[in-house]
Amino acid sequence: MGDIRLTWLGHSCFQIDAAGITVLIDPFIIGNPTATVQPEDFEPDIIAVTHGHGDHLGDTASIAKRTGCTVVCIHEISQYLKSKGIKTSGMNIGGRVELEGILFTMTDARHSSSIDESGWSFDGGRAAGFVIRIGGTSIYHAGDTGIFGDMELIAKLYHPDVAIVPIGGRYTMDARDAAIAVEMLNPKIAIPMHYNTFDVISQDPNVFKNCVSRVSDANVVIMEIDSPIIL
Repeated sequence: MGDIRLTWLGHSCFQIDAAGITVLIDPFIIGNPTATVQPEDFEPDIIAVTHGHGDHLGDTASIAKRTGCTVVCIHEISQYLKSKGIKTSGMNIGGRVELEGILFTMTDARHSSSIDESGWSFDGGRAAGFVIRIGGTSIYHAGDTGIFGDMELIAKLYHPDVAIVPIGGRYTMDARDAAIAVEMLNPKIAIPMHYNTFDVISQDPNVFKNCVSRVSDANVVIMEIDSPIIL
C-alpha cells in the first residue's frame, strides 16, 4: 500500500483514487446531512453500488448520466439503470469483473435491497459488498449488512488489507458486532461507516475502536468526512 487515496464522503460513500482512476462507492449526496460536496463535484470513472436503497444508490443516476462512467452493481440494479440509459457492468454474488485495471468481486451482505427511487417497480436483487483489488491492495466495502459467519470465508479467499464496515445498528451491525466482524475479516486497517448520518444510527466510533482492540490487531482508523487518507 502507499499510492491509494481513500476519502470518506459521509454515510457509506467513499471515493478511491489510484493510478489515475477514480472509483465512487454508494454516492448518497443529496439528502445526506453530513455531505460537504454536491453530485456535480464528482468525475468518477466507475461507480460501485452495493444495493438499491436511496441512501446507497443515491445520486448514481445523475452522476453516471453526466459523466458517462460505468456503474458496477448487481444484475437487477443494472437492468434498472440501463432502462435510464446508463452504462452498467452487472454482476452477482461471487462474481468478478475487471474495469480500468481494477478487480471488483461481489460478496454477500445480509440486508434488503429494494430500489426505493423506482417505486418498487424494479426488483433490487440482493444486497452486496465489494472486494476491490487495486494492484496488490484489497479493500473490502461491506455495504449494509449484519454480521455473518462467511466473513471468515471472505478473509480466507480475498485477504482484505482494509475492511470498511457499518456500525450504525438498527439497519446494520452495531459497533460491537462490527468488531467481531473485523476479528473474522482479519484486515490490517478497519474503518467504520454508516453511522451518525441520522439519529437512528447514532454511534460513538470509539466504542468500535475499543471493541476491536480486544479481539484484533487491526488498526482502526476513524475517518473525518472529506479528509483523505493514504493507504
